[in-house]
Amino acid sequence: MLRGAFNRFCSLNKGLLIPGRGLTQGSQNPEKQRVIHMHEVRDKLREIVGASTNWRDHVKAMEERKLLQSFLAESQKGLPPRRMRDSYSEVLLPLGSQPELREKYLTVQNTIRFGRILEDLDSLGVLICYMHTRIHEAKMSPLSIVTALVDKIDMQKMSLSPEQDIKFSGHVSWVGKTSMEVKMQMFQLHGNEFCPVLDATFVMVARDSENKGPAFVNPLIPESPEEEELFRQGELNKGRRVSFSAKSLLKMAPSAEERNTIHEMFLHTLDPKTVSFQSRVLPPNAVWMEDSKLKSLEVCHPQERNIFNRIFGGFLMRKAYELGWATACNFGGSRPFVVAVDDIMFQKPVDVGSLLFLSSQVCFTQDNYIQVRVHSEVASLESKEHMTTNVFHFTFMSEKEVPLVFPRTYGESMLYLDGKRHFSSMSVPVNLRKD
Repeated sequence: MLRGAFNRFCSLNKGLLIPGRGLTQGSQNPEKQRVIHMHEVRDKLREIVGASTNWRDHVKAMEERKLLQSFLAESQKGLPPRRMRDSYSEVLLPLGSQPELREKYLTVQNTIRFGRILEDLDSLGVLICYMHTRIHEAKMSPLSIVTALVDKIDMQKMSLSPEQDIKFSGHVSWVGKTSMEVKMQMFQLHGNEFCPVLDATFVMVARDSENKGPAFVNPLIPESPEEEELFRQGELNKGRRVSFSAKSLLKMAPSAEERNTIHEMFLHTLDPKTVSFQSRVLPPNAVWMEDSKLKSLEVCHPQERNIFNRIFGGFLMRKAYELGWATACNFGGSRPFVVAVDDIMFQKPVDVGSLLFLSSQVCFTQDNYIQVRVHSEVASLESKEHMTTNVFHFTFMSEKEVPLVFPRTYGESMLYLDGKRHFSSMSVPVNLRKD
């Protein structure tokens, strides 16, 4: 990024961060005047929901939430509309001013663990939605707000310093009947300025107080042309997701162009000595997809539970990311940098005590880019039946050009095309700042 543009993005404000572009400024709630620290976010969420900090008491705490059903609206029309600034929140991660926090976030390369950032974004997204839906006369929120989808995370910087403070900001940018889109930004201190390093879009859904069925959320009223554009973009994002899902390779055959791509790759792997469909050889500087796999197993302990006593979505993202990073590192032979995260759908909740099986593999490569897919399954300690809970898509950039990856089977060919679709949705080349 050009230095001039870089400076324009940096906020000289030493107090609160300036609300994101398009967010109408006005009188702020006094409670929002203080930037809370990241470690306070989950405490605030427990307070809002009335969740117990003691695992032994969680059943009683959840029983008490049944009494909140009377606060749920019977329709969206019965809820007061909210503005984008009503949910605007800022959170500080004081790695520079509180060095004792660094070890939790530190990598061996003396950079920040991106998996930890995913956890923090997930928690902040939920808190922002509770700010949008808060009921002032109720001590606790009757809503159970959970992460439905990580739509997109785009990086602007190659790596983050563990020795400088970080600030997060975000607000609700679009609302449906029971769902909310949240836009978040992350900044890091650079000299005396907070400069942008990440943009994220999450989709959250509201459910009833027992987390058993959908619940209505407050409508959102844009206050300016910029906010109207943000809201319109939220509508477009929803339409794009519906279209992408409808064209899924699990539902529809590949396009003619995609079929040609797979056939050409197949022809490149035929052994010229035998001219047989059964005899396959790799072209130069290529790797079979099946040889790029890594797997891991996690036991889901109570420590990783969320405020509703299911496994915290941020924990699942962190574990999937770290396995994906290891896969990209092992494949490319050098340190990879995350470029984008997209289309993480939370299909099923993960219960405490489950066995979490993660399977990661490279599904597409181009130049020095590596597209990694991580598949998440769970099984209970009593049952051997596996259920898919998540599929994660990560785009990494290696320090050097990486081998091509080739599918052997039809199933792998579909994974290759799916990875290519996710990669093609991103603007290439990606220019990440190194400062």
